Amino acid sequence: MLEKYDQFKKEFDQIEKELSSPDIASNPQKMKSISKRHSELKEMLRLFEELKRLKKDIETSKETFEAEDNQEMRDFFADEIIESEARMEEVSTKLQGMLVPRDPSDEKNIILEIRAGTGGDEAALFAGDLFRMYSRYAERRGWNVSVLSSNTTGIEGIKEMIAKIEGEDVYKYLKFESGVHRVQRVPETESQGRIHTSAATVAVMPEAEEVDIEISPNDIRIDVFRSSGPGGQSVNTTDSAVRITYIPTGMVVSCQDEKSQLKNKDKAMSILRSRLLALKQEEEAKKRSDFRKSQIGTGDRSEKIRTYNFPQDRVTDHRINFTTHNLPEILNGKLDDIISALQKTAQEKALESLDSSK
Repeated sequence: MLEKYDQFKKEFDQIEKELSSPDIASNPQKMKSISKRHSELKEMLRLFEELKRLKKDIETSKETFEAEDNQEMRDFFADEIIESEARMEEVSTKLQGMLVPRDPSDEKNIILEIRAGTGGDEAALFAGDLFRMYSRYAERRGWNVSVLSSNTTGIEGIKEMIAKIEGEDVYKYLKFESGVHRVQRVPETESQGRIHTSAATVAVMPEAEEVDIEISPNDIRIDVFRSSGPGGQSVNTTDSAVRITYIPTGMVVSCQDEKSQLKNKDKAMSILRSRLLALKQEEEAKKRSDFRKSQIGTGDRSEKIRTYNFPQDRVTDHRINFTTHNLPEILNGKLDDIISALQKTAQEKALESLDSSK
């Protein structure tokens, strides 16, 4: 890794010059991006310097240890070597994590889609549980959740929920949540006390801005219709609901939660852009030779990724063979252990991919 020092020092010096440029200073978004990279490189160079120092200290301590006759001093230098090697391993691990190419979408907000799968009313209830779980996790991290589109049942269940989650590095923490989530429990609707298995599908997409995905007006068809869900004045009485069809693929997005047709259109366009960006990223990733090696699971939304087993108070992520307990706390938004395990595995796979490509 020390061989990479010059490469990152050169980039750091270049960014320092850019930060003093009037063009950068007048562009807040560019300034934010460059400043963040500047901070990352500064920390990386600090770790490189510490690695160099530790390597030199270990070599010096070993030489002194070999030349020393006094046993007490030999023990002292032996302890020094052990401590320095432990710290060197710690610094190396941290630096390796920073060397993994950063996903450019990590900083983005997300569009979260949750749909009830097999299991009828129980699946809808579970979809509702998942939405509350992510909402509470977002609250713990200081993020904001806003509903873009919803289709609920009369028993606090969700047939479909589309929401935006805004905050710092939202996609970085939630990007591995896409897939089929399965629940095993006795449904509230079951009088016989039998354990049922139901499922819900989760999709997490980085929020796309207009600069990320350009949509030609000729490629979309916009239809308006009367909202069918519950609502106040003007909902159900005016054509405020919007349906957008992306003609090249036949992709359809509908929004009817707002009283304003314009607001529904804006929300629908936001969802459409994010779906198209996710599709584009998936296609580009599949073209890369390291795609399968660096992935957790297949990335397929139809893949069963996690099981929530109520009788055994157990949650298992099948992609990384990770099992934890205290299921009620997890559904209350305490996802840190699961998400950390997923991120660690993804980092290890990415490092393996980097090593194999050398």
